[in-house]
Amino acid sequence: MRRVATVLAVLVVVLGSLIALRLWRQARALAAPSGGSGEIEGTAVDLSSRVGARILEVAVREGARVAQGDLLVRLDCADPEAQLAEAEARLAVSRSQAVAARAQSQASQRSRGAAERQAARLSALPADVAAASIDQTQASAAGLGHQTEAAEAQAAAAAAQVRAAEAAVARVRLLAGECEIRAPRAAEVATLPHEAGELVAPGALLVRLVDLSDVKATFYLPNAEIGAVKPGARAIVVADAWPGEEFEATVRTVALEAEFTPRNIQTRTDRDRLVYPIEVAVKNRDGKLRAGMPVQVTLPGTGR
Repeated sequence: MRRVATVLAVLVVVLGSLIALRLWRQARALAAPSGGSGEIEGTAVDLSSRVGARILEVAVREGARVAQGDLLVRLDCADPEAQLAEAEARLAVSRSQAVAARAQSQASQRSRGAAERQAARLSALPADVAAASIDQTQASAAGLGHQTEAAEAQAAAAAAQVRAAEAAVARVRLLAGECEIRAPRAAEVATLPHEAGELVAPGALLVRLVDLSDVKATFYLPNAEIGAVKPGARAIVVADAWPGEEFEATVRTVALEAEFTPRNIQTRTDRDRLVYPIEVAVKNRDGKLRAGMPVQVTLPGTGR
């Protein structure tokens, strides 16, 4: 009986200790700052072209760092370049025609002015001047007036043709410029879905860049803790890949609507709880944080 009593006493002590330890851990968890786990995300930039063409060159490799303006992909743009040359030739012809039309209009205006002045002088002469000469001069001035109006209309039409040709050149030049895909910002090459020699359609993804200078992470807070966080609040990020280091972060957005706890981070007891996505902007010191890297986010000062 004593042995049984001893065993029961030991079991009671062990169970009591386990219960006390669990309660202590729960109390400690409740007192700890709010936070959660998430993944680092960079700013993704997808690049494509407005023209469909064959790839001549892929100038980079996945994982490479590129600077703004670096060449990434070059397309075979013989057709757009030929169209550009044709459009520029048409523009040159239109400008020449416009110059000629303006010159003709100005010449007609001068001739008309001279005829009108001559008709005025004849009308001012004595009555013995032949009426036929006056009528002939006035008719000539009137005819030159019609020619001047026609020349002015032709000059206006030529100017309109120049504007249309300039627009066509600008449009084709824009398409020709789409034949070289260059980096719009400093970033890293994440995806190159095509190889040199492949024929790609307009709008097809050619390069995906990821800018890791501006990274973020999203974690989830339960409804009971959502009141403790606001945009602009300070956060601390810890990455498994860099133990012992802390990265400063700032709460960027707090979701207005709740979601179900994501299955990849939930526990069985939390399965029915609602959570709010919280996004934090992280200072990527020395570029150590990479896209997809798991991190733990903590909100200092939110513990009970």
